[in-house]
Amino acid sequence: MLKADHFNFSISMKETRKIEIMDTTLRDGEQTSGVSFSSGEKLTIAKLLLEELKVDRIEIASTRVSKGEFQAVKNITDWAKENHLIDKVEVLSFVDNGLSIDWMLETGAKVQNLLTKGSLNHLTHQLKKTPEEHFEAISKVIQLAKNNAIVTNVYLEDWSNGMRNSPDYVFQFLDFLQTQSIARVLLPDTLGVLTPSESYQYLSQIRKQYPKMHIDFHAHNDYDLSVANVMEAVKAGVDGLHLTINGMGERAGNAPLASVIAVLNDFFPELKNSVNEKSLFSVSKLVETFSGFRIPENKPVLGDNVFTQTAGIHADGDSKNNLYFNDLLPERFGRKRKYALGKTSGKANIQKNLQELGLHLSDEDVQKVTARIIELGDKKEVVTKEDLPYIISDVLDSNLYENKIGIESYVLTHSKGLRPSATIALKIEDEIIEENAQGDGQFDAFMNTLSKIYTSKKMELPKLIDYAVRIPPGSNSDALCETVITWKSKVKTFKTRGLDSDQTVSAIVATQKMLNII
Repeated sequence: MLKADHFNFSISMKETRKIEIMDTTLRDGEQTSGVSFSSGEKLTIAKLLLEELKVDRIEIASTRVSKGEFQAVKNITDWAKENHLIDKVEVLSFVDNGLSIDWMLETGAKVQNLLTKGSLNHLTHQLKKTPEEHFEAISKVIQLAKNNAIVTNVYLEDWSNGMRNSPDYVFQFLDFLQTQSIARVLLPDTLGVLTPSESYQYLSQIRKQYPKMHIDFHAHNDYDLSVANVMEAVKAGVDGLHLTINGMGERAGNAPLASVIAVLNDFFPELKNSVNEKSLFSVSKLVETFSGFRIPENKPVLGDNVFTQTAGIHADGDSKNNLYFNDLLPERFGRKRKYALGKTSGKANIQKNLQELGLHLSDEDVQKVTARIIELGDKKEVVTKEDLPYIISDVLDSNLYENKIGIESYVLTHSKGLRPSATIALKIEDEIIEENAQGDGQFDAFMNTLSKIYTSKKMELPKLIDYAVRIPPGSNSDALCETVITWKSKVKTFKTRGLDSDQTVSAIVATQKMLNII
């Protein structure tokens, strides 16, 4: 039974203790479907994990997988030896009559994480052995490793189901391991089946019975409970945690490093860990690139949207004593807070972005810019800070003249085998004139139609002498396209600009401005 006060465990602890962080991105994380790191990528990630993130240990591979894996491990161990980090590099090994030990000796690895059976179900049906037979084989591997100066940690595969269905076997196994020359016992929730209450119950029971044993907890995320289970494991008194970058791993993945470190730092201040928060985001993005395993935009700590305020009321609150801030400040992770521009933005979001750009607008102009952004948002367009100067320019530019001529409606067609055509309804003063024409492209057809209308009214259009299209520099959205058209009349040469998410429409907007200027 759980004690009612177990949630206060961390508060009641008097002694400060360190939680060891073992990253298994390069071993368990690489079991993500479709992911395979090259030898060079593995070495790069290993260096970042140990030198930048400062994790305590890394698990980098399984023994006897392939020639490529052999070379990757050798590259990492060679580097680790040169930098006095070899004791932090671990590989998954097997009870295989010494074949894994021979492989490790060739690669230069010095720490094995020996995979054994942590549930009677696995032992009986997969190995078809008795506990005594299994223990004897394990003992021989541990002794062989010791004879070759290899440190042994022991995984109890399917330990969580073992605690549910065969706890007597688990404790028999742990009693046996107490007699062996091992450094750590690694307890994995292999199938991701534990609830938080079970995690606490099982681990606190083991902690109480084996107070001097070094215990690591290895969570999987099948029910999206990995971080919650890690919290309970820490409360139960485990010594180490197994995590992966971006929560990579088989099926639903492993407990994510970034989320767990944030939780440890914010909810367990009496516990120490070695991880450098500032490097979490940059290392995460590199692993994302190498793996092709994309980070969800709403993933805590790391996702693109998690430090972005969208609602205008939130931006307003941030300006008034940071009312919508929490302890997860983006600067902790080498990131910045953003204020999204869209239909729910409001004036406060606009003002925040204007401040970052060093711009100041009157309240009237801010309202006009806000209205334009909301209009784009209604089209499901994403507007970025880099788009903002273009929107401002477009809005302010529209204030310079009176709209006496308006393009009321238009239809543009583009079909295979037929010339593009345009039909326009143009309003001049109070008169609406409709006309259509063809052209070499949609905008050319539009201009030919416009020319017919002006000719019929004995009016003259300026010549189009230059046409340039661009997106805002630095913008990573497809919300805006700016078209700048240069016109030449008998009197002068001038430019007009149009702004829209569609290139042809932005050219039409620029053309309407020209009609009113002339």
